[in-house]
Amino acid sequence: MKVDFEELYDRFFRDVYLFVLSMSRDPHTAEEITQETFFRALKDIRHFKGGCSVTSWLCQIAKNLYMDQLRRGKRLVPQEAAGESLAERQMPAPDVSEACIQKEEALSIYRVLHCLDEPYKEVFTLRTLGELSFREIGDIFGKQENWARVTYYRARMKIIKELSQDSLQ
Repeated sequence: MKVDFEELYDRFFRDVYLFVLSMSRDPHTAEEITQETFFRALKDIRHFKGGCSVTSWLCQIAKNLYMDQLRRGKRLVPQEAAGESLAERQMPAPDVSEACIQKEEALSIYRVLHCLDEPYKEVFTLRTLGELSFREIGDIFGKQENWARVTYYRARMKIIKELSQDSLQ
């Protein structure tokens, strides 16, 4: 199989990077894992049979690398945990009260998302933060596109239910 690896890298780097960023929430870790993903893909391209999309294959490699890193205990602390977020450092908020409300809403969603069971948490994250299609998510899990749609919908409903219960308290 002859592959123009530079073209493959240019075409899929952003997808893989966003996918890893959605899991790690750390740009440095996402960059590191993405680079390693393409290194592994180059090394093992002969094993790619075309049973899934290239994006799904690369994301599966990236997911495995990230999980290996977590198991080895080399998880890097996201920059957000060390202080302000990257967005806060780059752009001043025009209205402080509005920014506080938005941040609190985002934190509420992240709290609920953190407590979701798998695969809901990962499917929701892959769809919203990783911007993957349902087909790609299904491929990653070895399931059908419809399974990914239903799982994402159920995750959304669980998040909405939890958020509405929190607002009532």
